[in-house]
Amino acid sequence: MVNTGGPHTEAVEEDVDKGMDLVYTVNDRPPWYLCILLGFQHYILAFGGIIAVPLILAEPLCIGDNNAAKSRLISTIFFVSGLCTLLQTTVGNRLPILQGGTFSLITPTLAILALPKWQCPAAPVMVSTQLQNGNSSMEKGHSDEVWMSRLCEIQGAILVSSLLQIVLGLSGLVGLVLRFIGPLAIAPTINLIGLSLFIEAGKKCGAHWGIAALTVCLILLFSQYLRKVDVPMIAYKDKKWKVFQYPLFKLFSALFGMCGGWFVCFLLTIFEVLPSKPDEYGFTARTDTNLDAVASAPWFHVPYPGQWGVPTVSVSSVLGMIAGVLASTMESIGDYYACARLSGAPPPPTHAINRGIAVEGIGCVLAGLWGTGNGTTSYSQNIAALGITKVGSRLVLQTTGLLMIILGIFGKFGAIFITIPEPVIGGMFLVMFGMIAAVGISNLQYVDLNSSRNLLILGFSTFSGLVLPTWFHSNPGIIDTGIKELDQVILVLFTTHMFIGGFFGFVLDNTIPGTEKERGIKSWCKKVQEEGKGHTSDQSCYDIPFCNVFLQRFKYFQYLPFLPSHKTPRQRTLTM
Repeated sequence: MVNTGGPHTEAVEEDVDKGMDLVYTVNDRPPWYLCILLGFQHYILAFGGIIAVPLILAEPLCIGDNNAAKSRLISTIFFVSGLCTLLQTTVGNRLPILQGGTFSLITPTLAILALPKWQCPAAPVMVSTQLQNGNSSMEKGHSDEVWMSRLCEIQGAILVSSLLQIVLGLSGLVGLVLRFIGPLAIAPTINLIGLSLFIEAGKKCGAHWGIAALTVCLILLFSQYLRKVDVPMIAYKDKKWKVFQYPLFKLFSALFGMCGGWFVCFLLTIFEVLPSKPDEYGFTARTDTNLDAVASAPWFHVPYPGQWGVPTVSVSSVLGMIAGVLASTMESIGDYYACARLSGAPPPPTHAINRGIAVEGIGCVLAGLWGTGNGTTSYSQNIAALGITKVGSRLVLQTTGLLMIILGIFGKFGAIFITIPEPVIGGMFLVMFGMIAAVGISNLQYVDLNSSRNLLILGFSTFSGLVLPTWFHSNPGIIDTGIKELDQVILVLFTTHMFIGGFFGFVLDNTIPGTEKERGIKSWCKKVQEEGKGHTSDQSCYDIPFCNVFLQRFKYFQYLPFLPSHKTPRQRTLTM
């Protein structure tokens, strides 16, 4: 997935060859205490990517000042991420892979919420942190209606567009689709996910550039300068205490950087260095501005389907969201191969990939029903952790899923994150979104960059993905076909950066003549084939639990491409 919370981080590439000397492989069952410890580590690793999604969507959803709503949204996305992780590791591709929010759906979501009908109303309608007049309950109710109606629109778009991902997985069409999608279509698509979010990062950093810069420096210090520094740790094993070296900075760089910035803001708040008046520059860097969110949050809150209302569906929103779903699908397939190698499993067979994509689609449907404002995808920084910890057990990730569900129910836990100062979030966004943009560019390693054909496709698709959405945003109301629904479809599609870039990249790459070597298709396929070298052929780890005997009993199941019993036409001919 694209995330740091999803992009293919450098750690995946570094550790991909270290997956064979594992302490625990995919089917092994570590002791319960180790499962909890390593499960919590995976939770912390995914924290940055998951928490970023509701924080980005807060302002477009008109809940920038509504701490109660933000707290519930954060709890919901952690809860659903836990559900989806359990689903994927149990009946999906069955690899130790964590599911969480995806940045691929943020760009179309922002495009939908930028439509005139969904723009936030004037300030008086918005709920403030302290409602002081007698009509507070009425105002609050109206404010809830404002943001819930927007969230219901996003829910409906995700629900319907995710059906495409389910169909691609269950029908086995994933392979057919990927045959026409090469690096020149993927590179601008993912690159524009990061580039299109620069405004969001700028807004947060602008609250206090000094704190934002400090946060960036801390993240860079831990993730790059100290990444090879192992910290001595003490553990009790085999009835005696042992000292071992642990890559603490490499694993938790984003968390340490963010906590460091948070702590500095806390000190500056305690010693009254930061301004105390809301209209002064730097006020939002204080850590005491949202303490009421923690105090007012319930101790326990169980998220449930339809908690914001009945999802609404419009053609424009669904079409815009489909671009994000396809991008998320492409990223996840690469994650599956890397995860298999690092967990000691053989390369995923076709049925496991198909089932994994279908379950991701089902996960997006669950996210739509619960109302996270986002979908779900695989997290590659958690895959990288498998190579570092040498623990590739599926049970550890299932424990992570349970922890996410439990902490998602604990209401005050979600509210704590509301107190993170805005410039600290902005610093994290700067690194995270820059990484996403760079991951998109990294796909170009497979193509011939000396080819004028490839340079034209890359340059035109990327530049168009920046120009067209900017122009449409600058000229609201310019589209007037006389059909309101058609106007909205055009507006959403042409203000979604990744759709424009991916569409032009896909069309030009498949219509302008070029060899497979020039397009990078050959190198890409070769890399996937190399992932399978050095593994045993035992693929039982991809079987669905307790279903083997039943699936083998009926011949009909061999025609379903997402089941372990699936056979190709050639295999069916040989067995006759």
